[in-house]
Amino acid sequence: MAIIKESIRNQITFSQIPFGEGLKKGVQLTPEELIKVVRDSNIRGRGGAGFPTGMKWSFTAAAKGDKKYVVCNADEGEPGTFKDRVIFSNWAKLVFEGMALAGYAIGADEGIIYLRGEYTFLRKELEKQLEEERAAGLLGQNVAGKEGFSFDIHVHMGSGAYVCGEETALLEALEGHRGEARNRPPFPATCGYLGKPTVVNNVETFAWIASILVKGADWFKGLGTEKSAGLKLFSVSGDVERPGVYEFPFGITVEQLLKEVGGEGAKAVQIGGASGHCVPASNFNRAIAYEDVATGGSIMVIGPQRSMLDVLENFMEFFADESCGQCVPCRIGNSKLLEGVRMLQEGECTSKYLNELCKLAETMQIASKCGLGQSSPTAFLDIVKYFRRELFSGQAF
Repeated sequence: MAIIKESIRNQITFSQIPFGEGLKKGVQLTPEELIKVVRDSNIRGRGGAGFPTGMKWSFTAAAKGDKKYVVCNADEGEPGTFKDRVIFSNWAKLVFEGMALAGYAIGADEGIIYLRGEYTFLRKELEKQLEEERAAGLLGQNVAGKEGFSFDIHVHMGSGAYVCGEETALLEALEGHRGEARNRPPFPATCGYLGKPTVVNNVETFAWIASILVKGADWFKGLGTEKSAGLKLFSVSGDVERPGVYEFPFGITVEQLLKEVGGEGAKAVQIGGASGHCVPASNFNRAIAYEDVATGGSIMVIGPQRSMLDVLENFMEFFADESCGQCVPCRIGNSKLLEGVRMLQEGECTSKYLNELCKLAETMQIASKCGLGQSSPTAFLDIVKYFRRELFSGQAF
């Protein structure tokens, strides 16, 4: 745990939030009032897609069902992302309390943490802290002294599949099936785990909910930008002097972030993990926010000594391996893009063929069934756009 704590690089708001306080405040409200607080804060999901959390909760609260569930997506599999394990190592109780608040808001009595298979080392400590929450009356019967409100949480271990970070594939895996994305609609809010209405949010989102109940919706809404409210945790890695987990408000520019982490001189920054955008140095004035460059938290800094062709091969090899194979655009498309990258390495890819691969990548973004295939070509298109000359290494292009 000490190594993980040392990776925290600046003051994290979660350190200022007393455990239990947000949950105790939340259950004094009606479920409708609690959802209004979440909506008024303008918080959006911290997993990358950025769907408004209060809206998701209101849909699930309104859904018909004799049983409802709260699921925490802790399948932190995006390359370059490690903030969720830091949250679990230091502020797990805020996550549990955010889940309990969701349960109270939507009428659920059961929560499930879907924990990434590689995070088995966290499980024992998480279960210990769950017991502490039960002993403190913050889980179990009459949670936080609220008569009639029961809510408990258990941990379910994943098996390492990247696609299970997509919420419907995660739900399939929870049910014991192969991790594959479902057709939507219906959405989890009305037909989720075991066909019941389900809220699915990620680790950081639940921790912020508990914090918002302590510090107020206006506090959170007043940070960040109008369309991207609040603070965000970033996993910073790569060619920087000070890698680690940082807290910044949404709206920070790439250039400002690089100054904070010791990454000046970078030629590119991969924002949002391997499936995110590759931002070249000429665009470092862009803002990290949903209205500009969105991210679930991964910031990979690429120094001037790195080969962008090698970077691209690494990304495409990952996606070709991780595609679940369910739909043709993703299954075949990622393999063809990887094949094209290796042709570039061998000096066998023409400019014309590279243009054809870009058309394939654009088709994948439209035609793939889930977020994996829709986002896996993003870095390919960006790197070709901004580093085309480098990809050909002096050949005619």
